Amino acid sequence: MSQAIYFDWAVSTMFGWGVYGLNLIRHWSDVAGTPAYTLAQLHLESLAGMDPLALRAIAQKLVDSDVLRIERLGAAARSRPLDGTVLHALGNKFSGSTLPSRGGPTGRATVGMIFFEDTNLPDAATVARDYDLIVTGSSWCEAVMRSQGVSNVTTVLQGIDPSLFHPGPSAGTLAGRFAVYSGGKLERRKGQDLLLLAFRAFAARHPDAVLVSSWHSPWPVTALTVNENAGIVPLRLGADGRIDATNWAVENGVPADQFIDLGTVPNHLMARVLREMDVAVFPNRCEGGTNLVAMECMACAVPVILANCTGQRDLVATGAPYPLDRLSPATRVDFGTDGWGECDVEEILEMLEYVYAHRDKARRRGEAGARAMEALSWRNQIGQLHRALAPLGVAAAA
Repeated sequence: MSQAIYFDWAVSTMFGWGVYGLNLIRHWSDVAGTPAYTLAQLHLESLAGMDPLALRAIAQKLVDSDVLRIERLGAAARSRPLDGTVLHALGNKFSGSTLPSRGGPTGRATVGMIFFEDTNLPDAATVARDYDLIVTGSSWCEAVMRSQGVSNVTTVLQGIDPSLFHPGPSAGTLAGRFAVYSGGKLERRKGQDLLLLAFRAFAARHPDAVLVSSWHSPWPVTALTVNENAGIVPLRLGADGRIDATNWAVENGVPADQFIDLGTVPNHLMARVLREMDVAVFPNRCEGGTNLVAMECMACAVPVILANCTGQRDLVATGAPYPLDRLSPATRVDFGTDGWGECDVEEILEMLEYVYAHRDKARRRGEAGARAMEALSWRNQIGQLHRALAPLGVAAAA
């Protein structure tokens, strides 16, 4: 019989881990016949505006999760193994979840789910022995771990929700404009500073061009890492602690009427925005996963330009994106950056010019991206996770 899944991160529509958790709750029972529960605090406010039928379908699981969380607040309950498989969320240097050897939750099987960018992984092989299996979010992450002596590791890519992210008609809200999309939380790792420099030159040549950004996150202080690029005017946080993306773009030479800051947009509302875009650009220096935002753009048939390095290489391998190949080594202080790539600003500009001049060809590349993402629905990928866990005693679905 299949086991229930217990994961120790929040359910939310506002950040990647939260979207992963939401889809575990939605789809685990479909592929395994048993429920999935979160042990973390629910971010119910982020679910406002979701399809009411989809929300109704998971409502009882959310209630049951919160009851379980409250029951486990006591020290004795926290130390008791759960009757199922427990998933831990891990990041750089195995941060995030409390390791099993240090009192973190355990079950019949205990699995680490890891997305990292810092390739300095202290005592990786020792930490990995705390887990029955480590599941990474990209083939690059898996390769880094294997190079550091970890053998109990496999890869399961993230997914997209095809009921939301799919090709469809534009609403025409940016009619007459050439819309360039940039998404993901603002930080040095995601390379928005490089795109801003390329777009400044592109906008000067094309008054119809507009850069549409969704860079906000619950962790605005990480945005200050873009200031490591001495070639830009530094970003400053506002008095409220939030980023002022428009002011930063204007100070770096992008006209105010050629920049749109979307603010904070929940995941279930993004598809309608993406279908208005002519191209999406991701000159990310590193991605521990494939880049979920880029996957969602591809699913909506938006032509995608992205750095051919780290986790994004799994998307380049589909043949659909326009790869940025002129990469130099990228570095960060006190950070392992093996495999990171620094995109060439001129190549970003050249790619933008190519898409601008070849709209029909770009549209076909976008359509190829949508076809590639059909195989990576969340339901399919949760099924892949289920099969990866099967050797641990999680029975295959009927």
